[in-house]
Amino acid sequence: MQTSFTPEQLADPHVAESEKILRKCVHCGFCTATCPTYVTLGNELDSPRGRIYLIKDMLENSRPADKEVVTHIDRCLSCLACTTTCPSGVDYMHLVDHARAHIEKTYKRPLADRLLRSLLAFVLPYPARFRAALRLANMTRPFAALFAKTPAFKPLVSMLALAPTKVPPVSASVKPGTRGAEGTKRARVAILSGCAQPVLDPVINEATMRLLTRFGVEVVVPRGEGCCGSLVHHMGREELALAAARRNVDVWTREIEQGGLDAIIITASGCGTTIKDYGHMLRLDPVYAEKAARVSSLAKDITEYLATLELPQRDRNGLTVAYHSACSMQHGQKITMAPKLLLKAAGFTVRDPAEGHLCCGSAGTYNIMQPEISAQLKARKVKNIEATKADVIATGNIGCITQIATGTDMPILHTAQLLDWAYGGPRPAELPV
Repeated sequence: MQTSFTPEQLADPHVAESEKILRKCVHCGFCTATCPTYVTLGNELDSPRGRIYLIKDMLENSRPADKEVVTHIDRCLSCLACTTTCPSGVDYMHLVDHARAHIEKTYKRPLADRLLRSLLAFVLPYPARFRAALRLANMTRPFAALFAKTPAFKPLVSMLALAPTKVPPVSASVKPGTRGAEGTKRARVAILSGCAQPVLDPVINEATMRLLTRFGVEVVVPRGEGCCGSLVHHMGREELALAAARRNVDVWTREIEQGGLDAIIITASGCGTTIKDYGHMLRLDPVYAEKAARVSSLAKDITEYLATLELPQRDRNGLTVAYHSACSMQHGQKITMAPKLLLKAAGFTVRDPAEGHLCCGSAGTYNIMQPEISAQLKARKVKNIEATKADVIATGNIGCITQIATGTDMPILHTAQLLDWAYGGPRPAELPV
């Protein structure tokens, strides 16, 4: 794609990076076939190629974002299926990240939208606040039908639909400290507790810790770590996202220097995609660039790390698993085979749902802010998963678990929970008897 940025514009490193990305696009349109919003809406501007044109025009002309640009950028799930498909290697992720930051700086959203985004940024990254909000949601749930009559309250209705009716108690898995390895110690890792996952489903990290320590891996929960910054990053609130990244880089650097780390384990693939990008996010920070790059190099999805441990083969257990590959796993981190191979080695029969490349519609807070499109994608995903006739669904992202669970009666578990059970842990209550 030909560009016409001025030397003055290219003096901005963010613009210079976006210009390089734009020049790689050859207008081939392969991305349209795998873009969930284009497949759903059929609008060229809701395809990666269409959004690239909008971003190019906005940045080239150094103009503030307008309603049209914001509408179509907001509809992007950041699923990154387009990057998997693109034959030219267009780095759409960093381009749309730049566009969102530009939107946040130059566009004044309607009041209801501003309030919603501020509420989500204030609540979701903080477990105590999120826990309190879920309890409040249960109190307001009876008024959902009333809220649904007002268009501005549609996101609130979506939040109530996603909120669990019961909030699990605070888990010991979030308590800072070290969980010793069983038998001969073979490695030492840190684990991300995160923000939403320990509130919605603390069993995931509990199972992960049991599994790792059982195979000789010491697990440390560092003091002071918090939200990875994904949520505000995808809202374009870059300063908040970078502050979250710096905090975690400091925490994990301390652990690296004090006791050494072989890996930083992440059990939510959406967080993993962001943490693996810390090196890029902080590349211009002279204090943090090197430390952030080191943290990113150590970040590993739990299945990515388990694949290096050569877990023993188990006999078939009679259960069939439909494996849902989260977008942040397959497109963001390019991890496709490890989870399925681990499940097969552990004794499960694994089936791939049709259209596995398409997003389930969760995408962080997308199912709250774009409920109509999200609902269509969820229905399509659930239909394909149920067609496998599997006994249980496995995936590696809490957002997908929450989203898909609201559309099917099939049990859905994190891959680590199934592996923990297969290798000696407790049987998950959700599994069919």
